[in-house]
Amino acid sequence: MTARIVVLDGATLNPGDNSWAPMESLGEFELHARSTESELAERLALADVAVVNKVRLSAETIANAPRLKFISVSATGFDCVDVKAAASRGIPVSNVPTYGTASVAQFTFALILELCHRVGLHDAAVHAGDWQKCESFSFWRTPHLELDGLTLGVIGFGRIGQRVAHLGHAFGMRVLAQSRDHSTTPQWQPFEWADRERIAAESDVISLNCSLNDETRGLVDATFLRRMKPAAFLINTSRGALVNEVALADALNAGQIAGAAVDVVSAEPIRADNPLLGARNLVMTPHMAWSTGAARRRMMQTTADNIRAFLSGRPINVVNQSVH
Repeated sequence: MTARIVVLDGATLNPGDNSWAPMESLGEFELHARSTESELAERLALADVAVVNKVRLSAETIANAPRLKFISVSATGFDCVDVKAAASRGIPVSNVPTYGTASVAQFTFALILELCHRVGLHDAAVHAGDWQKCESFSFWRTPHLELDGLTLGVIGFGRIGQRVAHLGHAFGMRVLAQSRDHSTTPQWQPFEWADRERIAAESDVISLNCSLNDETRGLVDATFLRRMKPAAFLINTSRGALVNEVALADALNAGQIAGAAVDVVSAEPIRADNPLLGARNLVMTPHMAWSTGAARRRMMQTTADNIRAFLSGRPINVVNQSVH
């Protein structure tokens, strides 16, 4: 029997420049750009395979999808799926573990460099005519920061964290990293393993590159921020809920830390009452670090590979291994 493959929120994966052909060839294909919670039951009623990016599949939603046999998350993070509920039904959940490593690490440094130099602000000043009016050949509106010799703290040392650390090393930075697993110690120096408290206290730039779970939720709170250097920057390209947003806004507005840059917030799209919208010295982007064309093409192909492997009886990239 041909599998029915239902894509529940394909708009971001393919806004028009990333062919669905790798998936379309695998079965009866049904595409939805977006799905609301109220639409899920009908759309999953006859689905054998569900493809999701950020649509939340709760235990109730999974229980009400009688034919569902496989869930493929077209992302690395899979917190949108109740993986335990899926496992209890014998439904494997697969993700795409490596598609965005280079893109997210590159974007992390784009945010770091923006905080160091405020390129956008100075570009706007030049286009507003400020350079034409300048009495000197050069001007700058903000202090500039050289990264060479500074300390980069990386919290979470998976693929992306390792790449961010390597880029920091290339800029001449000393790297401190926090991870449960110390088997990935780099060959280059200076590098040290450190706990979060030490990273907060010693780092000039802190990059959050860990997954969201009960242990990491809200890890950047008022206590963490008080430990940071007054001249330090905080970068979050991972998950918004890693940060207590009220505490971060308060720290920025009080000048407790020098600046922050976030590509993610706790509720997305961002809500009008998010305290970070009014925070000083904050660069904010709309969860776009993952979205290069190269990364999305890798995501499309790996998602298709995940489905193909499941249909052949040998699922790969399974995140709820207890199914097997």
